[in-house]
Amino acid sequence: MVDVILKMPGQPDSPLSIPPGQYQIGSSEAVPIQLPFVGVSNIHCVVQTQDDSFRIADLGSSNGTFLNGQRIGREFVDVPEGSDIEIGTVHILYKMGDAKPAPAPAPDLARAAAAAQQASAGTSSEAQFRSRVLEVSGIPWSARPLVQEIKKQAHSELLVRLNMKRLALNSVTENDLEEKARTTIHEILNELSIPLPEGVTQEKIETELYHEAIGLGPLEDLISRDDITEIMVNGPDNVYVEHRGVLYKTDTAFADEHQVLAAIERIVSPLGRRIDESSPMVDARLKDGSRVNAIIPPLSLVGPTITIRKFAKRPLTVQNLISYGSITPEIAHFLDVCVKIRKNILISGGTGSGKTTLLNILSGFLPDKERIITIEDAAELQLRQEHLVRLESRPANIEGKGEVTIRDLVRNSLRMRPDRIVIGECRGGEALDMLQAMNTGHDGSLTTIHANSPRDALARLETLVLMAGFDLPLRAIREQIASAISIIVQINREKDGSRKVVCVSEITKMEGDIITMQDLFTFKQDGWTEDGRVAGHFEPTGAIPTFMEDIRRANLDLDIAMFTPAKRRAES
Repeated sequence: MVDVILKMPGQPDSPLSIPPGQYQIGSSEAVPIQLPFVGVSNIHCVVQTQDDSFRIADLGSSNGTFLNGQRIGREFVDVPEGSDIEIGTVHILYKMGDAKPAPAPAPDLARAAAAAQQASAGTSSEAQFRSRVLEVSGIPWSARPLVQEIKKQAHSELLVRLNMKRLALNSVTENDLEEKARTTIHEILNELSIPLPEGVTQEKIETELYHEAIGLGPLEDLISRDDITEIMVNGPDNVYVEHRGVLYKTDTAFADEHQVLAAIERIVSPLGRRIDESSPMVDARLKDGSRVNAIIPPLSLVGPTITIRKFAKRPLTVQNLISYGSITPEIAHFLDVCVKIRKNILISGGTGSGKTTLLNILSGFLPDKERIITIEDAAELQLRQEHLVRLESRPANIEGKGEVTIRDLVRNSLRMRPDRIVIGECRGGEALDMLQAMNTGHDGSLTTIHANSPRDALARLETLVLMAGFDLPLRAIREQIASAISIIVQINREKDGSRKVVCVSEITKMEGDIITMQDLFTFKQDGWTEDGRVAGHFEPTGAIPTFMEDIRRANLDLDIAMFTPAKRRAES
């Protein structure tokens, strides 16, 4: 057994015991030991461990593997005890472990060792997360199986003693129901003969049982935390979160699949939705507006699955984006001016890149005196204007009837005398109706689209228009796009979890069958900081918007010098 200490940027030191064997290390999910950090190649290096030796070799990584400051090659070299191995921004400190069978290691070491053994057999689904576990419940991993068994037995007894549905039908008040549940759970745990594992208190188990009986189980604690933006439940034992832009596995879990299903039922029932084998997928939202998707067996092979995109309690402002380094004051001011002079803006980005957040912020620039209509699949926008009408699509009912699509709402909104139309996301044939609205007097509209670059956004927009079912010539579609869209804002989620506006582009005109564009601002990455964050700067390209005359006519303040690159400014 080899004992090492992982020193990872922005995280506490993590001890790890590696059983004898050969293991690849890299940032790819396909390797047994995954280190998803800056400077680590997909398959970076390989280590060989025995009871009395530790060897390492590089696998042609781009940044190299260093042993005590010296770069190593593709041939195995011995790692002396006390050595420092440098892999990108990660350091591995090595000390010799005990070759004899040792007492059970600490909970985190036991879990890491088990994951490494499974990975060598190609069956580990948790190895990549073993160094990134977010403590939520405070229950050690080694104790979790026993805690789950205690909870299962307690749940069975709780169902016998406490019929929640019957109490609810008997008009028992919510406070009385909660008090009765707490008291009953406490009594059941006192009567159970199973000894509690070390490091686990009865209060912790009672809290988990109470949340599963009355609320949403482990989701209750996760939803209450402002630093968690997404929650992903992959069956009862695998709960993941996005914490400050990075994916973590948590140390919490549901009692069993029935408790996951119960949590889904509590979410969808108040909304008049249902989920069962005949309708195994559902979209819903929580009371605070958080977006929820659930899918259950037989479609989900890992058990009931829940994905929650949390709703911000306090909407981010443009000042927040500036302080986070997602945008500069100059770019924010330019976009503010574009909104005020009624330029149609398309926000492009990947899943989870922050498109809706940016759309929400740009919508905040809309004047109070105008009539604004928002159209969304799930209401997420938080506009503060007074004259606001919010529309939300509706799925089909159990009989497959009653569906109202985004396209239906876009068409209807044109009869509602809108000054501005804000569409949460274009993902289908509504793109054609949106372009027609933008070209027929509804200037200043905003929407988002899934794409990886401004040019990709145009190609995807063409595809969405074709989904409307009309056999339109490609040139006609491109002319519509070039006439309707003025600005494309590309926002990306970087490898360190941060979101940045990486490009602001203007659509200028058509040249033949090609839509021409010019980049106005771009983000240039300079490298990485010591704590593993993206380092870079925003830079104007030197191109001047073609609508500067519109800005002057609107009597808005916009210094043309903001479009001059810093180098050219310094030279002048």
